[in-house]
Amino acid sequence: MKQRIAFFLLLLFISPTNYVFSQDDGEVIRVDSSLVVLNATITDLDGKPVPGLQKNRFSIFEDGVEQKIDFFSAEDTPFAAVILLDTSGSMEQRISMARSAAIRFLSGLRLGDMAAIYRFDSKVARVQAFSEMRDVDEAIFDTKASGMTSMYDAIVKASEELSQRSEKRRAIIVLSDGEDTSSGRSADFALKSALKAGASIYTVDMSGADGGRRAQNAAVLRNFAEKSGGRFVATPGGTAMREAFENIVAELGTQYTLTYDPSNTAKDGKWRAIELRVARKNLLIRTRKGYNAPKTQKPTRYKISLPQKAQR
Repeated sequence: MKQRIAFFLLLLFISPTNYVFSQDDGEVIRVDSSLVVLNATITDLDGKPVPGLQKNRFSIFEDGVEQKIDFFSAEDTPFAAVILLDTSGSMEQRISMARSAAIRFLSGLRLGDMAAIYRFDSKVARVQAFSEMRDVDEAIFDTKASGMTSMYDAIVKASEELSQRSEKRRAIIVLSDGEDTSSGRSADFALKSALKAGASIYTVDMSGADGGRRAQNAAVLRNFAEKSGGRFVATPGGTAMREAFENIVAELGTQYTLTYDPSNTAKDGKWRAIELRVARKNLLIRTRKGYNAPKTQKPTRYKISLPQKAQR
């Protein structure tokens, strides 16, 4: 009886746990931290990167309220990226082009950059684990176009994988026609997953459709890119595609990284809009548009009925 009572009393004190992990370099990361990370691409009006900007040039606003910048870096640092290769039936005529694009991206990796490849059709499957290698795994050439399209699920999977990485700069490269037909998750959930992981989404339109259907699919891809601070590539072939991938690799390595601890500490799960400003004219700024605040779960309450003493 004493053991049963002790067990029930223990349940009374159960509360959410704050897990702490330690990396090899001794840095401690708290999973419940409210720290917000911004990776920003700053270019001139011609699209060329603008280096050398100092911290005092930047201002961050959350829901219109200026925030204190806790960390700032303009260094050329390594990044982690997940390439998502659409191998669904609708990609039958363009699967070889998509493979070539993935290979082009890997060929531009620098020392320390890490990339993984996943394919998606009706399911999401890993083709190549995170690696610094510029050579693509031969398994990529076995991919054939078939099945339906689970692009949103693939973005969620990539976000989960990137959230486990130590690199602050993270990206998801989506090579697809943009038409999802079988995901269990929504486009909104996929975007929120990427934002939570601090990943920018770069989308390449591989659509072969015409007219309104192509415009609708492209709008989905463009939305992912614009709201996460990535880039939408409208032309998937030829010189334009090669240049686009070279630019993506270059900008991922030369982004500005800023962090702040939000002054709004309410854990209500609501959307927080972010605006990044730079005190210099004629610049184009790309970064995430916001995030959803964490939501506190109410602790579980247990009603315990202890046995009464027997009447004598």
